[in-house]
This record gives sequence, structure tokens and C-alpha cells, in this order.
Amino acid sequence: MNHRRVLRVRRTMTAVALAAGLAFTAGCGGGDDDGGGDGKQPRSSEQSDGSGGGSDGGRSGAPADGEPLAEVRGGEDITLTITSARRESGGFVTVSGKVTNGGGKAWVAPGWEGDESEVALRNKLSVAGAKLVDKKGKKRYLVLRDTEGKCLCTSFGQPVLAGKSKTWYAQFPAPPNGNDEVEFQIADMPPAGVTISEGE
Repeated sequence: MNHRRVLRVRRTMTAVALAAGLAFTAGCGGGDDDGGGDGKQPRSSEQSDGSGGGSDGGRSGAPADGEPLAEVRGGEDITLTITSARRESGGFVTVSGKVTNGGGKAWVAPGWEGDESEVALRNKLSVAGAKLVDKKGKKRYLVLRDTEGKCLCTSFGQPVLAGKSKTWYAQFPAPPNGNDEVEFQIADMPPAGVTISEGE
């Protein structure tokens, strides 16, 4: 009987020790998770800082964490965001981003297709009227067009509904190497200053 009692006591003590060990491990695991979460934030910040310091932080020339290169707001509560301005090997620059309609009605991109009547007719609801200004070279570049007069740019097709966003792109002749500080201009929107990055 004594032997059995000793075994029971030992089993009980072993079970208590195991339970305490598991509770301790679980508590430490929770601390590691919290620490891991905190540890991820500095890594994200380092990536953002690293890409901000270079000219081509992402594959599209945009900073890490989805930060835009530039953002401006115009009439009708329209926000123009530029996420990439990349120099391509073919001698042109591709600028891309999104436009957001913060107003209360559908937006039809008035004047965004440009002042040239022939171009405007072939590129309705587009960014064909955009310009890229090389301040150093004192030149202004228009959106490239194909042989039919259609722009190498986004044509929205439909009005941008209230509260909605649409992505866009436009291609321009590339300024000379070294002239990377440019301004994107379109219609009545304020100029958006961006730095051109080198493409892959």
C-alpha cells in the first residue's frame, strides 16, 4: 500500500510540474509573439528608409509600403496620386498612379484629354493632355501617341464614380540622363514634382 501511495504522489507531482511547465512555455510564447510583432515594425521602417534613400526602391520606382511619389488635389475633390515614374530602356518614361474621386458625383476628367481637338476626340476620358516638365533642361514633354493619334496612356472609358479610384499610366519621351527632377502636369491639377527612377 505504501508503495502505491508513493507512486500516486509521484504521478501527481509530475502532472503538476508538467502543467506549470506548459503554462510557463505558453506565457513565454505570447511574449515572443508580441516581441515578433514589435520586431517587424522596425524592419518595415528600415525598408521604407532604404528605398527612400535610393532612386529605385521598388520594382516600379515607388517607395516601400505603398507610399506615393507625389499626391495633389484639384477641383471637384479629385486626388491625383503618382506611384511610379520610371525611365525605360526604349528612351521613354512611364508615369503611373491612380485618380480618386472624393466628390459627390461622377467625374468625367474635364480637360484631361488635352487642348488639341483632334487628340481630344480620339482620347476622351483619358490622360492624353498630361505633360512632363524637365525643369533643368527647360523642356516640356507631351504624352506619346501612336500613328493613329491615340495616346500611349490610360483611357478611363467610363466616368469615375463618386468615392471610387481608377489607375492610370502615361508615357513620355525621356529627358536626358541626369535630368530626373520633373513635374507632372495635367488640366487644372497642381503640378506634382517627382524624381524619375531607372527601370529594370
